Amino acid sequence: MTTTNTETDSNNSFNNSAITAVEIGKPKGGPNVKTLRQDRWWIQPTLTFIGLFLFVVYGSWAAIRNNDYYTANILGRTIGRNYLSPFYSPCIANNCQYTTVPILGSWYKLSPAIIILIFPMGFRLSCYYYRKAYYRSFWFSPPACAVKEPHKKYSGESKFPLIMNNIHRYFWYAAVLFAAILTLDAINAFRFPNGSIGMGLGTLIFVINAVLIWLYTLSCHSCRHLTGGRINLFSKAPIRHWFWKKVSIINPHHMLYAWLSLVWIAFTDFYVYLVASGTIHDPRFF
Repeated sequence: MTTTNTETDSNNSFNNSAITAVEIGKPKGGPNVKTLRQDRWWIQPTLTFIGLFLFVVYGSWAAIRNNDYYTANILGRTIGRNYLSPFYSPCIANNCQYTTVPILGSWYKLSPAIIILIFPMGFRLSCYYYRKAYYRSFWFSPPACAVKEPHKKYSGESKFPLIMNNIHRYFWYAAVLFAAILTLDAINAFRFPNGSIGMGLGTLIFVINAVLIWLYTLSCHSCRHLTGGRINLFSKAPIRHWFWKKVSIINPHHMLYAWLSLVWIAFTDFYVYLVASGTIHDPRFF
């Protein structure tokens, strides 16, 4: 009997201490409680912050570097490796080390990467996954589920600048174009001296980069909606149904592809930089 009473008192004590009334319009978990969670909820937003911050730092350095992003000529000698950094592709300025399409005339003096990165970065910044990532790690809205956020009001994506995220589906079209361009870069990476076909370590890196960019782009939620959205009967749209089923296979892994492609595209740029600057030698397989 004593044991039963003790257990009952313990359960009541636990219930009274663990439950805090939540009122609509009031702070979560009571006026002075940030969260009732006892796990290490802060680890994921912290790691996300570190990862995204490091990419921003590296991407900024790579964009303003404006040199050593093409490997055909190194220290005055031709090596034939047709490696163009994805941060500078397509190179659209006359001041490029390798001009793909001369859209920007001689009046443009800045790094061409500054113009080029507007489109892929716009796609990533407005991406559904990245919204969650930087909302939690940079904006703290909220830092994690059931954790109080520091903002007194929540306007969602109805006001500037977050309302700009609604143009994500338009950036997706640009992302498809850039994925195709990076695929051409991967094909050109098989070009070696005297017009021969070969494969180096950089070639493999470029191929992986193109594959990851396509996986990230096609697994996008906007792509899934484009292929299967607004259809009442799939039987009347067999081609779109086929594409929708294929996209639905990779869609659950969108977060994984987002991180892999982000890290790999930075690694590809850095590898080109090391080879172009003469720091390392690009080994040839055949």
